[in-house]
Amino acid sequence: MKGLIVIGLLAMMVVAVTGCISPVGAPIMGAIYTDVKGPGYAVDPSAGFSKVGQSEAQAIVCVATGDCSVETAAKSVGIKKINHVDIDYMSILGVYGKVTTTVYGE
Repeated sequence: MKGLIVIGLLAMMVVAVTGCISPVGAPIMGAIYTDVKGPGYAVDPSAGFSKVGQSEAQAIVCVATGDCSVETAAKSVGIKKINHVDIDYMSILGVYGKVTTTVYGE
């Protein structure tokens, strides 16, 4: 009986903490581990994509830092015209999470 109580409490803790660092906007999320590429978007299909820039934000135990904006990713490699954007979401047990924005352009 004690084992069931411990397992139940651990399961409740995982569910409670998972909401803390759930990747907002992720198309799907796993309670234990998430590593998905979200729906990106096209900005200017006529622009080439010879340059690729990235930006990211991370969170550990409900403290988040970073800048995963499209603007920061584009500026990191000098992109002036954006072809398209991809967004990756990663989370482990809701304790650690990361969002990476990748911008393709010229």
